[in-house]
Amino acid sequence: MRPERRDKLAAEVRAALEALIPGSSTAVRGSLAAQTADSYSDIDLCWVVGDENFTAAVSAAEGLAAKLPSVLSVRVDPGLARSERRRLVFVRLARVPLFWRVDLDIRARSVAADDSYDDGSPLARDATGWSPPASAIENAIAAVKSGVRGRADVTSGLLSRGYERIGLVPRPDAGLTELIAVLAESCARLEPGLAAMASEVREVAETLLAPPGPPA
Repeated sequence: MRPERRDKLAAEVRAALEALIPGSSTAVRGSLAAQTADSYSDIDLCWVVGDENFTAAVSAAEGLAAKLPSVLSVRVDPGLARSERRRLVFVRLARVPLFWRVDLDIRARSVAADDSYDDGSPLARDATGWSPPASAIENAIAAVKSGVRGRADVTSGLLSRGYERIGLVPRPDAGLTELIAVLAESCARLEPGLAAMASEVREVAETLLAPPGPPA
């Protein structure tokens, strides 16, 4: 989880995207751009393409999993899934930490400067293809991240929403590591394709969040 490795990965993804649509441009955003990222920060990118190339760019991004063996999954944020000028795509890559998901904001050049374009628009929303288990396991991963950062209120909210998404109630007496592992494994039972990710979530949670042992 070395920051320089994540920076190299971000540069490689940016180069790959710009090669897909000649004349397009990418930029890092969020904590990476602000230089406030820690080891657990994800990779936020903005990809600006010509308005005439927007549909092609979305198709290219959604088809990455079939083209690149390093891509495990590509999911589109339902809140912008029907927007005609902006999409938010979540890309998971193989052989990198769970926390380093690529969050790709694709924008037509005409709205490139509008960070809130189509946010909250009912016409832009479409939940098709975004299953509750796939969404809930992302909550489990985010809960590991916020737990490591010591943000108890955020962690609790993430887990509550994750369990709610798949119709379960968390055990009130369970510890944090168990709550995260059970949520992830429940998602995998509902959607078997998430099994490998669930196993990794449990392993990472147990490694990073296990309570310290008794003093020697």
